[in-house]
Amino acid sequence: MDILRIVDLATGIVFIFLLVSTLCSAIREGIEAFFKTRAAYLERGIRALLDDKDGKGLTTSLLNHPLLYGQFLKEYVPKPLGKSLPVLANGRGLPSYIPARSFALALLDIAARGPATDAVSSDPSSPPMTVQSIRERLLNIDNPGVRRVLLTALDTSRGDLDLARKSLEDWFNSSMDRVSGWYKRSTQWVLLVVALVVTVGVNVDTLALADFLYHDPAARSALVTSAESATKQAPSSAEAAAALEKLDLPIGWKAGQLPKGTLGWFNRSLGWLITALAAMLGAPFWFDVLNRTMMLRSTLKPTEKNPEASSQGPPLPGPGSSSSTSAISGGVPSESLIASDRVLLPRDPGGEADGCGQPHGEPTRDEELPAAIGGVEP
Repeated sequence: MDILRIVDLATGIVFIFLLVSTLCSAIREGIEAFFKTRAAYLERGIRALLDDKDGKGLTTSLLNHPLLYGQFLKEYVPKPLGKSLPVLANGRGLPSYIPARSFALALLDIAARGPATDAVSSDPSSPPMTVQSIRERLLNIDNPGVRRVLLTALDTSRGDLDLARKSLEDWFNSSMDRVSGWYKRSTQWVLLVVALVVTVGVNVDTLALADFLYHDPAARSALVTSAESATKQAPSSAEAAAALEKLDLPIGWKAGQLPKGTLGWFNRSLGWLITALAAMLGAPFWFDVLNRTMMLRSTLKPTEKNPEASSQGPPLPGPGSSSSTSAISGGVPSESLIASDRVLLPRDPGGEADGCGQPHGEPTRDEELPAAIGGVEP
């Protein structure tokens, strides 16, 4: 099996997943902009954090505080909540984001000056807020659970108001992590429905695409080329839609594309489901996978990765070759050298004597050897 064909096939499928997930994410963002579901989950999380299930107590005082009511346009009016929020909960008119610092300062201010915003609580001649002043007026928080949290923050602050504020920020952030989990699960369900609608509406069958690309080298090569250009910058939703329409692939509803028989519908449904589940992972995930597959492909085709490598001339000759021997021996013919893996010095021009002054072919006795010159100093 050709490994490069498999890698190209995987690259093309990943690119299709990237395009479909980009479209689905854009549709999901449009739905969120209309319903503002995140704001509804944020309000529910604050109610749970403040132990204010109906929202008419400390939640109302907090969200109507001057530090927070600028986060949304209307005055906060609590609405009754059921045991669980719907997947597409309506959060219009509620804040979609609350900074942890603003939350902590508003809660400390309510404890020190009371929940109402009037001439008394806004009097500039009032003493500054300190850890001791908050402790003395802590009964302004008509909520035993939150009051105990504030007491803990004050006790561990060692008289430092900033440390008390930081403790409340951490408390708020840990609760918002749980709210983010709620919202992500809701988003996944909405994204699955959107992905199924898009997949069936555009007829993006992963199994049919894989079979088509495996047996069509031209289509596979064209898709890989388009995928390579997408690695430089993730496509927008408009670019993704245009790319799906432009690619010459079995995508979309055309005459004769309806599956036949029970097995045909089963295979088509399975291909749709695979595409929809892949789209749920999101465009950033598939953009990262696409870059990784392109890197893998470049390692399998190094000539394409570095086309200048072949134009740098032939490789240097190795040891024992005639060219390397001539070069090292200064142009002496190769027959004057002893055949070996190592390059040796040429014989003397006369060819009559060896290095010891004796004719070639006759052994040299030890006593006839010349005296050694030099040596190792003691």
